[in-house]
Amino acid sequence: MQKDTKKMYQHGTLALLVPGLYDGTQSIGELLKHGDYGIGTAQGLGGEMIVFDGVAYLVLNTGEVQVLTDDVLTPFATVHFNDENSATQTVSELDFKQLTQKILAQHAYQNIFFAVTLRGKFKYMKTRAVAKQAKPYPPLVAVADKQSVFEANETTGTVVGYYAPQLFEGMAVAGFHLHYLDDKHEMGGHILDFTIQEAKLSLQPFSSVEQHFPIEDPTFMQTDFELDGLSKQIRQAES
Repeated sequence: MQKDTKKMYQHGTLALLVPGLYDGTQSIGELLKHGDYGIGTAQGLGGEMIVFDGVAYLVLNTGEVQVLTDDVLTPFATVHFNDENSATQTVSELDFKQLTQKILAQHAYQNIFFAVTLRGKFKYMKTRAVAKQAKPYPPLVAVADKQSVFEANETTGTVVGYYAPQLFEGMAVAGFHLHYLDDKHEMGGHILDFTIQEAKLSLQPFSSVEQHFPIEDPTFMQTDFELDGLSKQIRQAES
């Protein structure tokens, strides 16, 4: 099968996590048929997933990193096939905010989805991971209030994530949503902040997006999503 590097694939939506729809509805094995790089979570919102080089890793709230087997389920994940021919540039001495500003200043990508891959050395990395939830599931903002936060100095690893246009808030996090895993598989998670020492930056713009819905999940099909305040709740949970 030819790998389409111009397409992003997403199972579920970020909005379904907001009221607490954390049951897994697609297997990792099926997800990886649609991409070899990406981010997401696992059954019960059980950690922060990062996919690269065709392997799915999960950073738990304990800090432990697991390799996910094909039978593990996910409620929400985004993947793409990495374009090895994407142009790269070396970046250094930038924090998270400065890097995102630099990217959007250099590229007219504000109205499209694109992937971000960053490999290298970081003077500082701050991440978080949430604990696996049990039913009845609490809403996302309540889970985020109890997240574990990790910090590391002088760490080397890989950042993978996406930019989503403001128009698609709810389908995804509008703006940048990035995850990290160090080379030793000892530290990672959803990125809150970092300072780059020196790293290779690769951007991969997408001309199409495949949105896959969990139509066999009765909870998703019957949920009446509250649109009022959705963006505020996403921002609160993701920060």
